Amino acid sequence: MSSRHLARLLSVCATVALAAPAFAAPAALSPEQTSPERIVAAALKEAPVWDGHNDVPEQLRDRRKDVLAGFDFNNTVNEPLSDRRMAAFFPAGTPTGMQTDLTRMKQGHIGAQFWSVYVSANLPEPQAVQATMEQIDVIKRLIAQYPGDLMLATSSADVEKAWKLGKVASLIGMEGGHSIGGSLGVLRQFYALGARYMTLTHFKSIAWADSATDAPQHDGLTPFGKDVVREMQRIGILVDLSHVSQKTMLDALEVARAPIIFSHSGSQAVSGHPRNVSDEVLDKVKLNGGVVMCNFYPNYVSDALYKWGAARTGQQAEQKALHPDRPDLAKAGLEAWEKANPKPVATIQQVADHIDHIVKRIGIDHVGVGGDFDGGSIGLQGMPDVSAYPALLLELAKRGYTKDDLKKVASLNTLRVLKASEAYALAHKDDKPIESPTSF
Repeated sequence: MSSRHLARLLSVCATVALAAPAFAAPAALSPEQTSPERIVAAALKEAPVWDGHNDVPEQLRDRRKDVLAGFDFNNTVNEPLSDRRMAAFFPAGTPTGMQTDLTRMKQGHIGAQFWSVYVSANLPEPQAVQATMEQIDVIKRLIAQYPGDLMLATSSADVEKAWKLGKVASLIGMEGGHSIGGSLGVLRQFYALGARYMTLTHFKSIAWADSATDAPQHDGLTPFGKDVVREMQRIGILVDLSHVSQKTMLDALEVARAPIIFSHSGSQAVSGHPRNVSDEVLDKVKLNGGVVMCNFYPNYVSDALYKWGAARTGQQAEQKALHPDRPDLAKAGLEAWEKANPKPVATIQQVADHIDHIVKRIGIDHVGVGGDFDGGSIGLQGMPDVSAYPALLLELAKRGYTKDDLKKVASLNTLRVLKASEAYALAHKDDKPIESPTSF
């Protein structure tokens, strides 16, 4: 190239450089644009909350005997208790209305909800099957009563469609294997009715699986219990390992070929309650591709509260042993102990601690939220009801979670798991159903 041509080229390049926008050095974002509040707002706009466990159907059963006449789901703050025994679940001074309604769900940016069709594990299994069907019926009737706000969802495609329509995708989760009455045929029919997860046990061990809060009977899953897991995954029902014993968790994860969920559990390293998930199990959840949806139930959230409760139980037994003939003295002794040992308070910051631990242990792709509102999550400081999810995400944003992190925690991890479950079921659609003999 001649020196004249080179000089002309350099001149043109210089002119272009002066005229071009300075893409390499964009203007710095203002503090307002990168504030935790802005990050949370941006995350929730792109990925609304998908909660793993809400007990509105149980409330409808206990408070209203599943009768929806006169029930206003726009405002349940003053919904009355119909059974005085229910009041025992509310700490002194705690409002006894419901924690969930459409108004507060909007405030909480909830875009998808697994409604729990829980029935008591104390019911005889045939009665539990009927009661579970009634609970599926009542939540479907509630969804139909509010078509502008709620949409029944039985697939990931339905969830995404509901989000586009601005509705809450409403999915059905069964809480406890007693709901199928020991029958794979009943399991398959519940899938046909719309159930998309089943918690293998509730607070009691059953004929084929051990619970975290009961004496073990089987050292985990029986051979039939393992077949339940296999059949759930073959047809596309998510295997939920909340409430089950550690050995049941390990057995299920060994059998599982698609991702599992914990619909409402925390980290045992943060709070040692057996309802939470040990690090050993967390490591296997990562290999499985599953998700742990963190719970807000105070006794599971706060290790201090969990240990306080155990100590109180021991003190109560001691006072009864010391004063078998004087219940007044036993009561006074327990009250004196409580005065000397104030009850700890579980907080929203501790929920974030559970999420932090899971993320540090197995990564941001394996954590979500499962509030257990209108079930057991009463009295958590900073999270009184379903409106409070943005407050939890704000706490995480203040700890350095990015917008993409928050989107995964809010819903995208759960969406990924459901899609993987559906893909596995589709790949095995031609497999024959697992058969088991009927019990009568």
